[in-house]
Parts: sequence; structure tokens; C-alpha cells
Amino acid sequence: GSSRRTAHSLGELQQRLMAIDKAQDNITKLSGDVLSLQDILSNKQTRGAFGEIQLNDIVTKALPSDSYTLQATLSNGRRADCLVHLPNPPGPIAIDSKFPLEAYEALRAAQNDRDLAEAAKLMRQAVKKHIRDISEKYIIEGETADGALMFLPSEAVYAELHANFSDLVREGFSARVWIVSPTTCMATLNTMRAILKDARMREQAGAIRKELGLLYQDVDRLGTRVENLDRHFSQAAKDISEIKISADKAGRRARRLDAFDFEEIDSDASSVAPSIGDGL
Repeated sequence: GSSRRTAHSLGELQQRLMAIDKAQDNITKLSGDVLSLQDILSNKQTRGAFGEIQLNDIVTKALPSDSYTLQATLSNGRRADCLVHLPNPPGPIAIDSKFPLEAYEALRAAQNDRDLAEAAKLMRQAVKKHIRDISEKYIIEGETADGALMFLPSEAVYAELHANFSDLVREGFSARVWIVSPTTCMATLNTMRAILKDARMREQAGAIRKELGLLYQDVDRLGTRVENLDRHFSQAAKDISEIKISADKAGRRARRLDAFDFEEIDSDASSVAPSIGDGL
């Protein structure tokens, strides 16, 4: 009995050790992923691509594939990371994903108040410039919506802006540049999807009204043709009736002629002829 309990305990211990090993592997993998993410964010080029890839992933999940264009070139030659084809109004709206994350990284890496103040100054300058660039590049009267979206690939950056740089958020609103995080971007795109759906329903309703108008014309033409056909049938019935009357008359005449005794006529004619000659 005791040996069985010992074996059972050893078995449970082995299972726990295996679970610990698996957890350790997961932690090691997660650490590697974090280091990879840090490598991405430390390189300006890969950092920009990271924001672009994240935006693309959110857009493709939220919107129908025919309702947006990635890397869309505008009439001014500028290329928007994403252009959502909203109906007018408001019109197509551009989304930019090239947020200057290096300014945020400097803010996060500050070791003292002086570094923090300098990093905050750089952050404010970088965000202001980015707001101005988006407004100038992606808001085109008569072509795009009267506003654009600035996509932040990090909820932490979004929270930092709203908590400590609310003046930048207000400046974005004034410039008609709305700042969104991954979460708020998804919510915004869901609203856009509802707008697109409503617009397509209106388009379908217009198409249905057009088809109903064409159907009414077809039915009206069909009624006219049925009336014409009925008139032709009535005329044909009248003609057939008259033909039958004529045929009946001709038949009666033919029967009377058939019943006529032509031999009697011939004998009468021969007896009459000599008497006439005698008279002459």
C-alpha cells in the first residue's frame, strides 16, 4: 500500500516538474518576443513598419476589403498608409501610422527631471509637427474628408498623451487630426463600417427603385401588347365567323346545284327546238 502511494506521489511530482518546465519554456519565449519588440522599436525604419503592420491588421479585420486602400496615393502625390472610402459626406478619410515613437522612447528613458523636461519638450515638438504634417498632406478639399486619423501603435503612448499632453490632443482636434490607439481605432473603424453599410443599403434601395420603375414600364408595355393581341384575336374571330358564313352560303348553293335535274332540262330543250323550227 505504501509503495503504491509513493509511486503515485512520484508520478504527481513528475507531472508538476513537466508543467514547470513548460512554463519556463513559455517565459523564455516571451522574453525573446519582448526583446524582439524592443529591437523593432529601437530601429526607426522597423518602428514605422511596426505601426503600419499593426494598422493594416486592424483595418483588414474591421472593414470589407473593397472599402479601403492601403498605401493610397492622393492627388498631391502624398501616400496615405490607409484611405477609407467613406461616402460624401464626409468623404474618404486618411489614416497615418508613422507616429514618432522615438520621442516617446526618450521620454520613457529619462533618468532625472532635467532629462524628463527635455524629453517632454521633444515629445511636444515631434507630435505638433506630426499633426501639422498629417493635416497638410492628407486633408485635401474636395478629395478627402475634412479630417484625418493619427494612429498610435501603443495604448501606452495614447495614455501618455491624454494624461500629460492633453494640449496636443486639443491641438489635433483643432487641426482636424484625431488621435487613435489600437483600441479606439477599432471602435472608430466599426463606426465607419456602419456608415458604409448604411450607404450601401441606400445604394441598393436606389437600385431597387430603378428596377421597379423598369418593371412598371415592362408591365405597361405588356398590357398594351395584350390589348393589341386581343384586338387581333377579336378581328381574327370575326374574320373566321364571316368566312364560315360565306362557306355556309357557298355550300348551300352547291347543294342546290347538285340536286338540280340537268337531264330534265336537256329533254325539255330538245322538244322545244323542233317546234321552234317548224314555226320558222
